[in-house]
Amino acid sequence: MNLTELSNKITTAPKLDFGNIFSQAIDLFKKTWGEGILMLLLNVILVLPAILILYIPIFAAIASGVPESNIEAGNLSPWYIIVFVLLFLPVMALVQTIILGLTAGYYSVVKEKDLGLEGGQSNMFMFLKKAYLGKLFLLSVISLGIALLAVMLCYFPVFYVAIPLGLIPVILAYNPELTANEIIKASFQLGNKKWLLLFGLLIVSSLLANIVGMLLCVIGVLFTSSFVYLPYYIVYKQAVGFEEDEKISQIETTEI
Repeated sequence: MNLTELSNKITTAPKLDFGNIFSQAIDLFKKTWGEGILMLLLNVILVLPAILILYIPIFAAIASGVPESNIEAGNLSPWYIIVFVLLFLPVMALVQTIILGLTAGYYSVVKEKDLGLEGGQSNMFMFLKKAYLGKLFLLSVISLGIALLAVMLCYFPVFYVAIPLGLIPVILAYNPELTANEIIKASFQLGNKKWLLLFGLLIVSSLLANIVGMLLCVIGVLFTSSFVYLPYYIVYKQAVGFEEDEKISQIETTEI
C-alpha cells in the first residue's frame, strides 16, 4: 500500500467505538500476553547494554580516582559532563531504534495471532535486520527530535505528539515499504484523526494494566504492560484494515 492509498483510507475511516475497541483489546490480550512479555523482556535485554554506555564517564571518573562522594554529588570535571552530553543523543537514538524494531515486530506477530494466519513468518526480530536498520534509525532520530521539541515547548505538546509517535511502529509494521517520512506523515494523519479516542484508550489501558499488575504482587506489571499497545493495533485495524482480513471476510461470506 502506497502513501496515497493509506492516506485515503485514513481520511475515509469510519467512526470508532471506544467500548468496542477496549473490549477487543482485552480479548486480543488473552491471545497475545505471552508475546507481550517476550517483547518487554527483549527490550530490557537489548537496551540495557546501550544504556550502560551512558555510564562510561562515571566509570572513567571512578577509574581515575575521583572520590565517590563527588560522583554522588555530581561534582565532576566538565570533561565528564561533555562526554555524557555527546553520548546521550546517539545512545538514545540507538535505544529508540531497538525498541522501535522490536515493537514493529511485535505488532506483526499480533496481527497473525489476531487473524489466525497459519504458517506466518513474523517474529520479534524481523525489523532488526540490515534492510530496515537505516529506516529504523531515521525514524528514531525524527521521533526523538519531535519529542525533544515538544518538551522544550513546556511539556503540553508532549500529550499531543505522544499519540502519533505511538502509531509509528504500527504504521511501519503493516506498511514497511513506505519511507521514513511517509511513515511519520501517516502516523500523524491517523493520530490527528483519532487522537481523542486513542488518548482515552491509552489512559484507561495504562490504569487497568498497572492496577491489575499491582494486584498480581507488583511483578504482574510485567505481564500486563503490553496491554497498552493493543488499542493502537485495534484502531489501525478498524480504521485502515488489512488485505488478509478482507480476504477472510470474503471467504466467510462466500461460504454462507
